[in-house]
Amino acid sequence: MFAERMNRLGTETAFEVLAKARALEAQGRDIVHLEIGEPDFDTPDNIRKAAEKAIWAGYTHYGPSAGLMEVRKAICEHFAADRGVSYEPDEIVMTPGGKPIIFLPIIALVDHGDEVIYPNPGYPIYESAINFAGGKAISLELKEDRDFRFDIAELEEKISPKTKMLIVNSPQNPTGGVLEESDLKRIAELANENDTIVLSDEVYSKIIYEGEHHSIATYPGMKERTILMDAHSKTYAMTGWRLGYAAMPKPIAERFAKLNTNIYSHATSFVQLAGVEALQGPQDKVKEMVGIFKKRRDAIVDGMNGIKGFSCLRPKGAFYIFPNIKETGLPSQELADKILNEAGVACLSGTCFGDFGEGYLRFSYANSLENIEKAVERIKGMMAHL
Repeated sequence: MFAERMNRLGTETAFEVLAKARALEAQGRDIVHLEIGEPDFDTPDNIRKAAEKAIWAGYTHYGPSAGLMEVRKAICEHFAADRGVSYEPDEIVMTPGGKPIIFLPIIALVDHGDEVIYPNPGYPIYESAINFAGGKAISLELKEDRDFRFDIAELEEKISPKTKMLIVNSPQNPTGGVLEESDLKRIAELANENDTIVLSDEVYSKIIYEGEHHSIATYPGMKERTILMDAHSKTYAMTGWRLGYAAMPKPIAERFAKLNTNIYSHATSFVQLAGVEALQGPQDKVKEMVGIFKKRRDAIVDGMNGIKGFSCLRPKGAFYIFPNIKETGLPSQELADKILNEAGVACLSGTCFGDFGEGYLRFSYANSLENIEKAVERIKGMMAHL
């Protein structure tokens, strides 16, 4: 009945675990939700007011497939000030959320059999989109002993003129790892040497605790071969608004916009205007949110390191931890299920993010400090009796 390509389409397991957790709650169970990567803060008032103003100003109609011109100009100004890279509006594409910026460029650029290198463990939609396009997904293992950064020596072995695309994500989901400047410099050199397009997922660029964010697009020769991806979902607590944006070479942007036309026309007009306010308005709420995340990070890392069989690095970015649970002797999925069903804490198996996630779990600390402490105590009590 279904087309064969549907068999190659993956999913994002966090939503499946959320459904299981909700079912337990419907039975009267108290569940601590550490599975969904969604800030537990409300969208700042100035952004909501900007959306309301845009609605009443008439931004409720169709617009250009690539996004409203005034919005794309604002994105150019943002990237120039924030990343130090100059773009023109015809190099910018607005999207409903960040996922289209993963999926559609892969559809536009990757032919059957083309090789795409992606991080593993990594955001599952990368591999799903590569497989759906008929590409050859080449996983690059992110290793704990490198703080979940790229193993450059391994990348050097895997990248070649056959590599159509390389996916970079920093700060990273699910590990919270952050690539160093030396990493990015060598990745850029390899991309240039092998004529490889880089999809740089920088959605967590503002949620960073140590050091500064650096974009690979700033390195020599990289603006011309980078799709620089960002979105408002995480930074501004706008997950439900669905607003993403990307900068890329004009020929890619033109085809990307054509895909927009065919699939969803364009990102919602009044949401785009609210997104401009997010970038240009006060940033104090973002700084406050990141400060709270840092306190939660420290609390959950310290707590997890006190649980039998767990060891956990302190991530430098995003709002996830990726503790090593190999000493428990249990497979990741089995332990994640036990933690949900017996301890009442929803988390994800590391294998939700690829084969190299075995031996790990992912917890999102986008929840209150009180709930994080409750979750740690529940898991500690459960593990003490195993």
